[in-house]
Amino acid sequence: REELTHLILKLLQAWKEPLSHFNQHIEHHQELPDDSLSKAKQISNMVHELKTGVEKVTEKARFSINSLNGMASSEAAGFSSSNEANTMSDSDFIHCFRRDSNKVQSYLKILKCRIMPENSC
Repeated sequence: REELTHLILKLLQAWKEPLSHFNQHIEHHQELPDDSLSKAKQISNMVHELKTGVEKVTEKARFSINSLNGMASSEAAGFSSSNEANTMSDSDFIHCFRRDSNKVQSYLKILKCRIMPENSC
């Protein structure tokens, strides 16, 4: 459970900075509808809230998350500080984010089943 929780937190932390850069990038596109801009900000907020929620669950389960708290988001992802998010196309960025979001969702389901097996997983 602890390793799975660390993996979830690493993925969520790794997306904090790239999502911030992506939001700044799309704000400069005048042709995008306000819908798209607000959706991008909403996704960033949801990632932050999910990370906070997973950290609270981790604390309640008495897992140690100290090793992750000190890491910068780019370190957690293994990114160099060379702005990899800026060199990706928007569609590639969204594809990678969707893939990692699906991983987090699957990991959370597995974690839930491991913590509360009575939920007939």
